[in-house]
Amino acid sequence: MIEQLQLLSNQILSQKVPEYKRFLFYKIDFSERLIGVLGSRGVGKTTLLLQYLHSIFQERQTLYIMADHPLVVALGLFTIADEFQKKGGEVLIIDEIHKIKNFETDLKLIYDSFFSLHVVFTGSNAIAIDNAKADLSRRAIIHKLPVLSFREFLELETNESFEPIPLNALLQNHIPHAMQIVAKVKPFAYFGEYLKNGAYPFYTTSKNSYVQKLLSASIQVLETDLPMIYAIDHEKINALKKLLIMFCQSEPYDINISKLCGAVELNQRTLYKYLGILQAAGLIRMLGAKSSGISIISKPEKLYLDNTNLFSIFCDSPKMGTLRETFFASQTSYEHTINYPESGDFILDEKYTFEVGGKDKSFKQLKNVKDGYVVADDIEIGIDNKIPLWLFGFIY
Repeated sequence: MIEQLQLLSNQILSQKVPEYKRFLFYKIDFSERLIGVLGSRGVGKTTLLLQYLHSIFQERQTLYIMADHPLVVALGLFTIADEFQKKGGEVLIIDEIHKIKNFETDLKLIYDSFFSLHVVFTGSNAIAIDNAKADLSRRAIIHKLPVLSFREFLELETNESFEPIPLNALLQNHIPHAMQIVAKVKPFAYFGEYLKNGAYPFYTTSKNSYVQKLLSASIQVLETDLPMIYAIDHEKINALKKLLIMFCQSEPYDINISKLCGAVELNQRTLYKYLGILQAAGLIRMLGAKSSGISIISKPEKLYLDNTNLFSIFCDSPKMGTLRETFFASQTSYEHTINYPESGDFILDEKYTFEVGGKDKSFKQLKNVKDGYVVADDIEIGIDNKIPLWLFGFIY
């Protein structure tokens, strides 16, 4: 029954995949029996799986399937897995699993039934695996793939290799780290382009149509992915689009919840639920909320777009201060918890406080703050507790 799927898998395998591997490829332990790679559209999840497929197909029997293929829909995941493992199949790769209804139950049955079969799947950032019906959180090893870091963008652009810099090392030794990088490449020759068009790997093949493709991917998230995962009426999708545009028109600290409710015609509780959904989908970032996910019922202190490239499709002329803060939040939040502090712009891991601004930014707002740092744009190398903004793009 799965011969046609195997033929399609072999055809896909015959196609060339990008040589550059994102950082997550090297962090995943592919010996695990059930692995999920979640992330926003366009961040490179499918490419990562195809790169893995290319690395093992000569030693192991593999099958790559797309979740929305008619044969996959007709046969069902469990039947496909059963037939595949009976033929000696070892690695089943499922792309965009969120497009399969009740996929959680199928994955649980596959995991509990076929001990020699390894399954790797990709899915939307908005999948709530921890609260999934079949309790996959105890079975699946879940990895999140964020947008490209500035470090990865530089590697793609220059063919140079740069090691990630953990936060503690960056804070303690930012001057020598910055000097080593600046000796190899001039960061400001690339930083502006990254902010506009460098957060998603498909920029490498779509430079002229990048914004259009990013818009298309974002619309697909809103109009296709989210209604599949959450109980959202299609007529409410326009409300989500209006919210994204309004975030662009306001400073992060100037979000008026009552105004938002009126503009999108939602009550406050429903608004907070939708903000949580937008965050889960990788389109916005909320700071200061007491809980996470779609259960948020308290007022967020700050609201940002998820990354700076999204300004290109939702805003005419974003404010530089907002761009800087969005970049900092995007680059630091993958490895660290990020919140809104009493003084300053951000606090990481409930310990380190940061004030983000231009090269002349002072420590005035961090006067009485322990472990306070100024993050300054337009400087290549910092001094004391004043650190270049671009350097935070090297955390992952």
